[in-house]
Amino acid sequence: MRTPAHALIFAGGVGRRMHTNGVPKQFLKVYGKPVIIYTLEHFQKHPGIDDIVVVCVASHIDYLKEQLRIFEIRKVKEIISGGETGQDSIYLGLCALRGMSASDEDIVLVHDGVRPVITQELISENIRSVKRHGNAISASAATETITRKGEKAGFIADVLDRETCVIAKAPQTFRLGELFAAHEQSRVEGWHKAIDSATLMLHYGHQLHYVECSTANIKITTPYDYYVFKGILKAQESMQIIGV
Repeated sequence: MRTPAHALIFAGGVGRRMHTNGVPKQFLKVYGKPVIIYTLEHFQKHPGIDDIVVVCVASHIDYLKEQLRIFEIRKVKEIISGGETGQDSIYLGLCALRGMSASDEDIVLVHDGVRPVITQELISENIRSVKRHGNAISASAATETITRKGEKAGFIADVLDRETCVIAKAPQTFRLGELFAAHEQSRVEGWHKAIDSATLMLHYGHQLHYVECSTANIKITTPYDYYVFKGILKAQESMQIIGV
């Protein structure tokens, strides 16, 4: 029997670093389509994804519903308002999944609404990894020198061996029950320092398994990222034209 898989898309940010005059970064349009729609299309098309929950900035929920209709994204079953932090928002999304009668053994792929350059194979590999190893953290190779800051401002403490490092990205995928339990424990303890699901699960003793993804799996947080994404789309279009 196939294990159900759900996509939990976090789109609660307001994008202050983008300087977009109040338009959240996930709703910026690229070639006439909002960034979040590019992201959602990957999960809409994947046969292993049963449904999608989106945690959205409250001011744009109605706009998102309209865009889902225009671009025929039918797997989104719930759109809910985000919390005060990203960690809170993911917790609320997990609560929504449980309210939809999702089982603790179900698979949940946590993904950023502003991370639109993923592939069908990456989604598949995340699902396979959960079945084999219990979880999956999408990660790309470290391609530049990584250093650790020193205690004194402006100084470097040491240089890490790049061959031993990967850059954690998304999707980050878990069994619903295990991820929800970690969030519940963090709320009881008042621990709110998790920058992502991987950080949270590692903090509570889970051994994490990573799956390799492309360095092109970018998160759009700055104007530079926005133009990189446009370039990636243009390159993908060119490769399709010449049959690469």
